Amino acid sequence: MTVSRRQTLGLGLGLAASSGLVLPGCSRSAPETGMAAGACGRWGRGLDGQRIADRGDGSFLNPVLAGDHPDPSIIKDGDTWYLTFSTFDAYPGLLIWQSKDLVNWQPLGPALTTPIGSVWAPDLIAHDGRFYIYIPARTDDYKSIYVIHADRPEGPWSEPVDLGLPDHIDPGHIVGEDGERYLFLSNGDRVRLTPDGLSVAGPVEHVYDPWRYPEDWDVECFCPEGPKMLRRGEWFYMLTAVGGTAGPPTGHMVIAARSRSIHGPWEHAPNNPQVRTLSREEDWWSRGHATLVEGPTADDWYLIYHGYERDFWTLGRQCLLEPVRWRADGWFEAAGGDLSDAFPIPAGGEALPHGLALSDDFSGERLGPQWGFFRPGLDAYDRVRQSDNVLHLQARGEQPRDSSPLCFVTGDLRYQVEVTIERDEDCRAGLLLFYNDRLYAGLGFDADGLVMHRYGEERRRRQDIPAGTTRLRLRLENNRHLLTLHFSLDGQRWTKFDVQMEVSGYHHNTAYDFLSLRPAIYAAGAGEARFSDLVYRGQCDLGDV
Repeated sequence: MTVSRRQTLGLGLGLAASSGLVLPGCSRSAPETGMAAGACGRWGRGLDGQRIADRGDGSFLNPVLAGDHPDPSIIKDGDTWYLTFSTFDAYPGLLIWQSKDLVNWQPLGPALTTPIGSVWAPDLIAHDGRFYIYIPARTDDYKSIYVIHADRPEGPWSEPVDLGLPDHIDPGHIVGEDGERYLFLSNGDRVRLTPDGLSVAGPVEHVYDPWRYPEDWDVECFCPEGPKMLRRGEWFYMLTAVGGTAGPPTGHMVIAARSRSIHGPWEHAPNNPQVRTLSREEDWWSRGHATLVEGPTADDWYLIYHGYERDFWTLGRQCLLEPVRWRADGWFEAAGGDLSDAFPIPAGGEALPHGLALSDDFSGERLGPQWGFFRPGLDAYDRVRQSDNVLHLQARGEQPRDSSPLCFVTGDLRYQVEVTIERDEDCRAGLLLFYNDRLYAGLGFDADGLVMHRYGEERRRRQDIPAGTTRLRLRLENNRHLLTLHFSLDGQRWTKFDVQMEVSGYHHNTAYDFLSLRPAIYAAGAGEARFSDLVYRGQCDLGDV
């Protein structure tokens, strides 16, 4: 199916289209596909010059979804695949993607709009003509697993239903040979569901003791999580992530087990681990949290999982696709090596327009799908409106850390962002690279002039702009972790901010939270700030070759 990028989904939140830009030395994306007719470096180039996996020659190079797309959960429904990811503290959350070839992905819309906390490792499933997402979520005071459901992947999705499972994460749904529905959980546990899938039907049981890696391997922790279930032929297969999701690059991995019954006993795969980074010299670190998925034909199978790009923890866990082979003994084996090479695009599929424009002219009636509030309150959607190509954002808090900034995910190694900001007299507003409420960098301004943000701290600057300035155009460039800032009073003549920042440490292993470093806009203090003409430019450089 094809869904308009401006179709309204969920609780009144719609998709807003923006046109891509052409980069010097790059071909313009073909308008009917969104894929680059030519490429810069190793990857193709799509909307706004963003790198894409499809190289335009019948091959793809990982990641299939660049940037922070962790804990992928995928289903195949007919000739279409649907995919969603952990969205943690961002709302609207659980953006649903669709594909016809497993490589080119088109956004449909957010499935979760009601804040229930930080969303970890959901499970998207289809059962008896209905779609469900099982959602672990947590706040400072409460954690549980919730479920939402819809008749179609594009929604509308129901309000979250609390299953009352406070001690587990990472649900994996499966129907047993007995016809009952089950959720497999972290740490080798399982719970039975009612036939409608909207409540539990018994206690949590321990049913599986995962395979253990050698003690001399460098890992973060044992941490069995992310069970992904498959019934194929006479076997049930369980894929589990162990080793911890970050920490040492060689830690995270995928193991497999199988059983002829949903009730066990479970047999460890003789070739465990199925996926693991062997060396920090590889292109992809901490690979794990995998699902087996059938390709366009029954003979083609793939693993879809996440990993960190070498030296780019800041981009978060990116979505990776790897072919697998089924063996004569009923086990499978990964066939992609370290993923440094390109692979053929699965044959027999169709390339949908790929990706999500990050540039925004704010011409739609509603917030575009690229945007997400960081830890919003229940009033988040009341704070924002769009009219006459302007995004109006009501101020909140006093600094970026308590202002619930609006952020978007990027997957480029080098990029620029520009935006024009007009603020009310008592409002402070700005443009950031935002990791979490403890770690961010960028530039803001208020009635007293510029404010530098670095290490999650604020520092008042000398009067670089006239007192009382209410309108600025700001630009940030992230060039492989070197952050450079510019400001302009008229949008024509630019002044380089005299402090440049190295931001390679703005990531999970420094500040926890499993997030990525994202461009963001904020408004704090009183009144509102108005944002217009936001332009994103993905850039090629020698590091892409």
